[in-house]
Amino acid sequence: MQNSKPIVETPTLKHRFICLIYDVLLLTAVVMLALFVFLFATQKLQGGHVQEYGRQAMLFLATGAYFIHSWTGSGHTLAMKTWRIKLVKLGHATVPFKTALLRYVLAWGWVFPALVVCYVFGLTSKGQVSAAIAVNVVLWGMTALLDRNRQFLHDRLAGTRLVQLPKPVKAPKAKVPA
Repeated sequence: MQNSKPIVETPTLKHRFICLIYDVLLLTAVVMLALFVFLFATQKLQGGHVQEYGRQAMLFLATGAYFIHSWTGSGHTLAMKTWRIKLVKLGHATVPFKTALLRYVLAWGWVFPALVVCYVFGLTSKGQVSAAIAVNVVLWGMTALLDRNRQFLHDRLAGTRLVQLPKPVKAPKAKVPA
C-alpha cells in the first residue's frame, strides 16, 4: 500500500500568514535602523528628490538585504525558523543568491500592484491604501490555492518552495537517582 502523505510537507496557509505578520514586525526594526542611518547620512540635504527617492531606495535595499541574506544562509528568516518553515530550491544545498534575489523581486507582488492601483486612481488616504493592500494580499495569497503544491506564485516563478520542517525530537528526561 502506497503512503498518500507527501515526503515534503508544505506549511499551511495559516502558518505562512502568521509567519508573514511576524516577519513584518521583525522587518520594522531592520527598516527603522536603515532609515536612521540614511537620515543621519543625508541630514545636510534639505528636501528634494535625493532624500525622497534615496529613502525609498534605502528601504527597498534594506528589506532585500534582510530577506536575501536569510534565505541564502539558513534558508529561513527568524519568523520562518520559529514556525519551522524553510525556503528550498530543489537540487541545491542552499538557495542561490540569484534565486533569492528573483524571489525577493517577485514577492513584491504582495503589495506592488496595490500601490500601482493607488497611484493610478489617486488613492492617498491611509484607509484607501490599507484597503488596497489588504485586497492585494488576499488575492496574492490565494495564488497558493491554484498551485497543486500550495506554493505562492512568486515561489513557483522563482523555482523555490516553502517546506515544513519536522518538530524537533525531544530527548527523554534522565532519571535522577534518589
